[in-house]
Amino acid sequence: MTRTRIVSILALFAFAQCPLVDAADGSAASSRAFRDAPRIQKPEKAPILAAARAGQRVVAVGDYGIVILSDDGKSFRQAKAVPTRSVLTSVFFLDRKQGWAAGHDGSVIASSDGGETWRVLREELGKERALLSVWFENTSHGFAVGQFGLVVETEDGGKSWRERKLVDAGEAGDKHLLQIFAANDGLVFVAAEAGAVFRSEDSGHNWKLVQTDNKGSFWTGLALHDGTLLVAGMRGHIYRSGDRGLSWKEVPGIPQQSLTSIVQGEDRGVYLVGMSGTAVTSKDQGLSFVANVRPDRANLTAATIGPNGILLFTLAGVVVDFGDGTGRGGK
Repeated sequence: MTRTRIVSILALFAFAQCPLVDAADGSAASSRAFRDAPRIQKPEKAPILAAARAGQRVVAVGDYGIVILSDDGKSFRQAKAVPTRSVLTSVFFLDRKQGWAAGHDGSVIASSDGGETWRVLREELGKERALLSVWFENTSHGFAVGQFGLVVETEDGGKSWRERKLVDAGEAGDKHLLQIFAANDGLVFVAAEAGAVFRSEDSGHNWKLVQTDNKGSFWTGLALHDGTLLVAGMRGHIYRSGDRGLSWKEVPGIPQQSLTSIVQGEDRGVYLVGMSGTAVTSKDQGLSFVANVRPDRANLTAATIGPNGILLFTLAGVVVDFGDGTGRGGK
């Protein structure tokens, strides 16, 4: 079962528990409301699939186009205007103002005010094509990637998009593409289905497939501060590269729960989270990991560094305790 399928099933239940305050009076405002993301009573309980930092602000996105914001890591509010109800699966900010989110229906939306308001850059309503990750090199050049090798690229800030393949090598070009992430010096990677990692040395213009010995999919990836690269995903598999992604080796000893997100804290520790409350920590740049299971066994969908430590997200809302016995973590 893919990550998309798992979170979609969970999202249906989670959103049913999330009270709405949409207008229903037949007014013009009501009509617009049913095109925009619904308003919810408790943003901290929103079903979240991805999160990012916009300067010191935390921006998290999820089901029904919901975007929530926090400037203190404690209180959350909903974005003022999000003109989509598509599931948002990914969010990326270039700086404290400029960011993008992507998701189902081939949707990409953009914000230039730190996530307060958004505008649609592209969408394909009714085509059932899901984008799963978005990344921009700068304000002009960016990618969104997704299911069955779907790649869309812009070089004019999202005014126009072209579809392309990362590679043209048969089935390799049709693999599910689950997360795009960058390192230094033009290195960009896509964590993908069936143990595949796609690698570019020129900010995404040209790509090569690096096939690991992992049989499962990689759902997440991160470049650490020292240049070490990590990818992780199904059944708890974590792979590490110390040679700029040319080769990858599995780090053993991780529980068999799938991993959804990796962050590096201000303490330079590496933190991974995943299904059934799995919380994994490394203090040696990914050479070894210690795993814990949160007592609540929550399915953790995303993590990011907040003002007071690591913030975790689920399809039932925000979690502020990493679950490794150290409180907020990452500090």
